[in-house]
Amino acid sequence: MAETVLSINGLSVGFGRKNDVEAVTHDVSLSIKKGETLALVGESGSGKSVTANSILKLLPKGSSHYLSGSIDFDGVDMLSCSERSLRGMRGGRIGMIFQEPMVSLNPLHKIGKQLVETLAIHRGMRQRAAEQLAVEWLAKVGIRYPEQKVNAYPHELSGGERQRVMIAMALINEPELLIADEPTTALDVSVQAQILDLLKELQQELGMAMLFITHDLSIVRRIADTVAVMQHGRLVETGACHNVFTAPTHPYTKQLINSDPKGLPVPVSQEAHPLLEVSQLRVWFPITGGIFKRVVAHVKAVTDMAFTLKEGHSIGLVGESGSGKSTTGMAILKLLKSEGSVAYKGVELQGLDRKAMLPYRSKMQVVFQDPFSALNPRMSVAQVIGEGLRVHQEIDDDEIDQRICEVMMEVDLDPETRHRYPNEFSGGQRQRIAIARALILKPEFILLDEPTSSLDRTVQAQVLDLLKSLQEKYKLTYLFISHDLSVVKSLCHYTIVMKQGEIIEQGDTLQLFTQPQQAYTRQLVDLSMV
Repeated sequence: MAETVLSINGLSVGFGRKNDVEAVTHDVSLSIKKGETLALVGESGSGKSVTANSILKLLPKGSSHYLSGSIDFDGVDMLSCSERSLRGMRGGRIGMIFQEPMVSLNPLHKIGKQLVETLAIHRGMRQRAAEQLAVEWLAKVGIRYPEQKVNAYPHELSGGERQRVMIAMALINEPELLIADEPTTALDVSVQAQILDLLKELQQELGMAMLFITHDLSIVRRIADTVAVMQHGRLVETGACHNVFTAPTHPYTKQLINSDPKGLPVPVSQEAHPLLEVSQLRVWFPITGGIFKRVVAHVKAVTDMAFTLKEGHSIGLVGESGSGKSTTGMAILKLLKSEGSVAYKGVELQGLDRKAMLPYRSKMQVVFQDPFSALNPRMSVAQVIGEGLRVHQEIDDDEIDQRICEVMMEVDLDPETRHRYPNEFSGGQRQRIAIARALILKPEFILLDEPTSSLDRTVQAQVLDLLKSLQEKYKLTYLFISHDLSVVKSLCHYTIVMKQGEIIEQGDTLQLFTQPQQAYTRQLVDLSMV
């Protein structure tokens, strides 16, 4: 019988000040054995991350309260542990992969320095050996050109690459327990499969226990031994993975299992006029060298991208992390310098200056991949959502407030919470705030950059239905960037597959999914149907 590494007994956690504390998790009890993977699943705001962060006491001091229960890690009571002892545990004996890598990585330090630092602290490793091991781990987690990327800053990496750095950082010290909070959220399916295989391989090698938090049930099926389902801060069902999926007992578990993206894209007219025409779009970043910093080569992020997006239609842009999907979107919105042609309703945008571009900014909106770094933490939700109205429209404060309440209800957020700040919401709720911010201006075109990646399946289904109903109602046009092919299949009429900055296959979504011509596309389709 394997020994128990982690035991959580009757844990209740609350938030608030002094006498006004509200419990958010209630009487949670879990245990994980050596070499076992426990998947903690449930909708956003159900208490998964609160439970995980309690293990290392990472919840905000002052506002968080451990109301009852205990957390035992290898004979150590974590809740009564000193801060000094906890620092030794964090990143050493217990590794943690956080949900939002841009917030977790230090923007002022290169990736290599951050990896070397954790090796120096926990293993006392010398600089050169630590640097070599850092490069090895970047390669292990699937980052291309690790020798170059080790010298990059976090903002120079794609969302998926940043997530892989976080995984390397959590595993580099070979912990006894790994807490993985949505570790594959930003990864495409091919890299996701590699990472899951890597985690399983390392788990077997190290006898590592793993607490795996996710909303993706296909991952749970693939990696978990035991499943615990949370709803409204309570555990509603726990059992062996096979048993929970084949014979769920709780209604909420049944709802989760049946909430995979379904349906087809909204009906559209093939006679619709082109809204966006892109041709020969190229984004190359120069690499300089020598004393005079001359350009010696280029990082070819996007090369000769071309497509036409009709009014009311949706195009899905899929491919591995770092393939140029988000770069393409940013170039179209003129948020990145590019070459080639981008025409909006026949008007060439490339030559327009900032002032001439302003009328198009309200018509072309964007929902970013990482909502936490996209929302200003110093602004209330009402200020965040209403900011665009204040810039682009001359209306009074009462009407702005009314529009904010209306759009919040449309994205299934309580308007009463509009005066709170982004850090008071779950990851999924923050993504809905970002969608509301884009929708409030009633745009014609929305760039959706992984808009459902941080949402659990039940909320994802609601957001997809919302996006479809809005598209049908307002004839919205979407460019949808995603690594989740089941979501693309449900929303997009046409799909473009990218690899290393170039289009390798494109066509009608259903045809592309049923009869892929390229080996890479077949691999993506096969992995997404696991």
